[in-house]
Amino acid sequence: MITNPSLDIAKYCGLMEEIKLRISVIDFFIGGKGHALYVPPTLESACLQLRKILELVAFGSLVANKDAYTAVYAKASKKWDASNLLKELEQINTDFYPVPIIEMPSDIPGTVTKHKKREGDFLTKSDFAEVYGRCGVMAHAANPFGKGIDYARYQQELPFWRNKVVNLLSIHEIRLVNTPGLYLIHMLENQDNKVHGYKFEPPAIALHKG
Repeated sequence: MITNPSLDIAKYCGLMEEIKLRISVIDFFIGGKGHALYVPPTLESACLQLRKILELVAFGSLVANKDAYTAVYAKASKKWDASNLLKELEQINTDFYPVPIIEMPSDIPGTVTKHKKREGDFLTKSDFAEVYGRCGVMAHAANPFGKGIDYARYQQELPFWRNKVVNLLSIHEIRLVNTPGLYLIHMLENQDNKVHGYKFEPPAIALHKG
């Protein structure tokens, strides 16, 4: 188990640091610490940050393969459709989506913690597609002949979406494309408040899962 063992995981941790910064921007807006003059652009600004966060989550597992990253990004940039994006990623890396983890004290000699999968309160892949699309609506002017945008609903749901993203990523496992083993990611550690990545090679994964 090695901290920041390669350039690839260092890149991934860099993306996670960017996510943390963007979450702080969302908190700034939805927590009432600041605003973009009035409610609609304030919520639109928060939704833009959330949409960018989701893109960073989606593309994160491809950082170890420049060609794969570039190819998927080129296709996605022509039409930012969440369902198609997720299908493209699954074809390249079936384990592209982060797996949220809860750490507990271990009863196994020689290990400090044991891990279990988090359940129920995080952003799933189906949530991803819905939230991504909902945030995309905010990127365009509303049709004056349509129903308009329900800003009150966005104001209510943004904190809920934000918390689901945080729960997904707080402690998670990720498999990088074309890279053996898996990485355990801590979004925050007390010694420096930075993202840290720990690699588990295949022989150690069974013990890690225990």
